[in-house]
Amino acid sequence: MAALAGKVALVTAATDGIGLAVAEALGAAGARVVLSSRRQPRVEAAVGRLRGRGLEATGVVCHVGRPQDRQRLVQAALDTYGAIDILVSNAAVNPVMGSALEAEEEAWEKIFQVNVTAAAMLVKLVVPHMERRGGGAIVLVSSLAGYMPFPLWEDEARRQQVMAAMGIDRLGTPSDVASVVTFLCSPAADYVVGETVVVAGGAPSRL
Repeated sequence: MAALAGKVALVTAATDGIGLAVAEALGAAGARVVLSSRRQPRVEAAVGRLRGRGLEATGVVCHVGRPQDRQRLVQAALDTYGAIDILVSNAAVNPVMGSALEAEEEAWEKIFQVNVTAAAMLVKLVVPHMERRGGGAIVLVSSLAGYMPFPLWEDEARRQQVMAAMGIDRLGTPSDVASVVTFLCSPAADYVVGETVVVAGGAPSRL
């Protein structure tokens, strides 16, 4: 039996990159997936991709920074599948590149609204439903930049320099993260609680 058979997984920002890879991996492990993103065409495309693989999935348009959208997302999962066992909060924004001292107040407010407040409020919404099921799994996806800020690159030579400085021999892929998230949501990780798990190929990751 698949590790997540019978489970219902809610994944935000799940129509591309890491979020989509996570949704696919959870579905492949047997979960029924409720994925979300801000744009309807992308939600439909992602749902179609999972269903095309024979996975059970549905999708909801959701801007996680809006309380009414978060509530609608959670209610859609309950209406469709009757439960929520897994939350993967993957949605985030990065409206400013460069020094934090140069960021305007509006940018700070947006970052905290989407990256911090929205994740916390989603957790608040889903936990009562998880408790009624006897438990659940919550994974909050963040960035290695929280440990180790690193520069962007515009060409291959600069990319190699950045990778050397980070101590890695290749860049990570969405599937690298998805595999770890799937493990954390599975019974095999029942005793992994409140941990920070870094998926960074050996890059420095300690504060």
